[in-house]
Amino acid sequence: MTHDWHAWHEEYADPASDLSRRLSVVRDRLGALLGAAPGRVRLVSMCSGDGRDTLPVLASTGGDVDAVLVELDPDLADAARATARDLALDRVEVRTADAGTTSAYAGAVPADVLMTCGVFGNVTDADVATTVAQLPALLATGAHVIWTRGCRVPQDPTDFDGDPSELVRRLFAEAGFEEVDFVRPDDAGFRVGVHRWPGAGTPYQPGVRLFSFV
Repeated sequence: MTHDWHAWHEEYADPASDLSRRLSVVRDRLGALLGAAPGRVRLVSMCSGDGRDTLPVLASTGGDVDAVLVELDPDLADAARATARDLALDRVEVRTADAGTTSAYAGAVPADVLMTCGVFGNVTDADVATTVAQLPALLATGAHVIWTRGCRVPQDPTDFDGDPSELVRRLFAEAGFEEVDFVRPDDAGFRVGVHRWPGAGTPYQPGVRLFSFV
């Protein structure tokens, strides 16, 4: 069954929804990273949707940022382009492409900030592990990754026994990332993590499959 991502986005209309609250946290963490950046930032967003977690932050911070948003759904990608135009963000590129392959990021990496929001709850545990292990090939030294994970959402693809965000945290740690922040509200099912890559980047290779939505 194909997931209706347009209907999924309608939950943002409720400011008290988990999705709206998660959005606020993601924007806050992104704004903090951009505000602390010492110079030019290369930002990449996987499965970026209509860009609502990224574009308003870029407009409000006014930082020295080149951004590439990757979204497979053409309508959502078009909406992101329209928002970028409305906000006069002329250094934002929206690519209508499969974010699950490294080919989608050609010329946009190594990134200083990489967003993987709305990804890990829609792929298998094996694909989460593959993606995290491959991220250093998309990152500059000292880059940050902002990620999200729902806890036991309907039709969750995980086989992990427990809060699946703990699996994500473990995978980042095993891959050599440093945890900067982790948000786990007591009254909501969403989690938001921020991890830093301290090592040297590994060579970028196009055509590597990271994940496929289930």
